[in-house]
Amino acid sequence: MTKSVPAVKAPLVSRAEGAAGAPAEFVGTGAGAGAGPGAGTGTGTGTGTSTGTSTGAGPGPGPGEQTRAADPAADRLRDSDRLRDTDLANEIEFMTARARSVGSARANSMLAELDLRVRSYSVLSLACSGQNPSQRELAGFLSLDPSQIVALVDHLEQLGAVTREQDPRDRRSKVIVATPAGRELYRQAGAMIQAAEDRSLRGLSSAERDQLRSLLRRIAFEPAP
Repeated sequence: MTKSVPAVKAPLVSRAEGAAGAPAEFVGTGAGAGAGPGAGTGTGTGTGTSTGTSTGAGPGPGPGEQTRAADPAADRLRDSDRLRDTDLANEIEFMTARARSVGSARANSMLAELDLRVRSYSVLSLACSGQNPSQRELAGFLSLDPSQIVALVDHLEQLGAVTREQDPRDRRSKVIVATPAGRELYRQAGAMIQAAEDRSLRGLSSAERDQLRSLLRRIAFEPAP
């Protein structure tokens, strides 16, 4: 007698799941293999964990991705420029912080070829000033933690740009002195910083730049009345 074989029911897939069987929030993009038992591999976007046992090309972009791509309102929501009309955009503290962030990012990108960043450049600049600053003075002037200064000076020492020497005013501390190689490095880096500054302030006249520098100096260094 031949035994009947019970029919195998296909598992139900929730509407909240992606096309490949994974929860919608875990559906990724790009080619990749699904994880777990019976996982399938996909080569299209929107692939995820499969509940099947077959292997094949993954589906294309899911419905949500197609909707976002065709919806101008969704694109507008991702445009940060529309936030320029908010109250925050007119606050001085925010504007100075944003200007500093944008300028530092530009300068860091340019200084990278010299293995420097804005912070290490600042330490190098002060080391080349002839003031022979101590690490404690550097920390106070640059508003950095002493441990951060130690790391920055260590990096500049590895580049051969500075040395630590005994402070004649206090034998318990060290002063940071630029080497000849450090002065040449500072010359190159200074030109890059000037180029970054010119790019950031391209919309200001020479007189306006001087006025801005004067105002910022009063804010940064002069004590409040």
